[in-house]
Amino acid sequence: MLGTIVNCIAVIIGSCIGILFARKVSEELSKVICSAAGIVTLIIGFQLAFKAQNIIYLALSLIIGGILGSWWDIDGKILSFGRFLERRFGGKGQAAEGQVSSRFAYAFLNASVLFCVGAMAIVGSFKAGTEGDYTLLYTKSVLDGFMSVVFAAAMGVGTIFSALSLLVYQGALTLASGVVKPFVSEQMILELTGIGGAFIVMIGINLLDLKKLKTANYLPAMLVTILFVLADPFIAKIAGFFV
Repeated sequence: MLGTIVNCIAVIIGSCIGILFARKVSEELSKVICSAAGIVTLIIGFQLAFKAQNIIYLALSLIIGGILGSWWDIDGKILSFGRFLERRFGGKGQAAEGQVSSRFAYAFLNASVLFCVGAMAIVGSFKAGTEGDYTLLYTKSVLDGFMSVVFAAAMGVGTIFSALSLLVYQGALTLASGVVKPFVSEQMILELTGIGGAFIVMIGINLLDLKKLKTANYLPAMLVTILFVLADPFIAKIAGFFV
């Protein structure tokens, strides 16, 4: 758990720096920062998405996962939790008057997705849990720390609370690593990295105000991807009958 705790601390420190910096710049510069954050997020997302090995699995996972997530309203539930955090920890002002803005909740949601998806979170947690090797999570902590500065400057204080999501997600992977790792192949990591990259692309699109996408509604796509990879040998056999 040490690597995950360090990762969470890096996100909190980076977020605090970003918030302090944002308070000293004008609204016009804030828009510039937000646009820059969107472009960087898109670049990261595309780099990760291109690691997917099977474009059909990626497409079907996004479609099926998006349908399931919309049915379950995952985005709405996470935003509601983000608004609860704002009311609980946001202090006086709008939150106290019941006029809770969505900015805090969206920052919490998007930062949570950004920091939790990707191969480094998965592989780093497995290596920490099974080998006691925290190198990858320490490297991720540095990267997440810098991204949290940019993200918090662009989206606000909700970014800090993404450390909670990070603690739960990476902590659970680390604790369960001994049981889960035997089932996780290189193909699965690459496919999950690709689907995570697609999520990050969605965040970048939202930051640039190109289109409002409910990113969290697509999270079940990760589970669908895992099922596709586990069933891949059977799918290949079935496909072989038609070749």
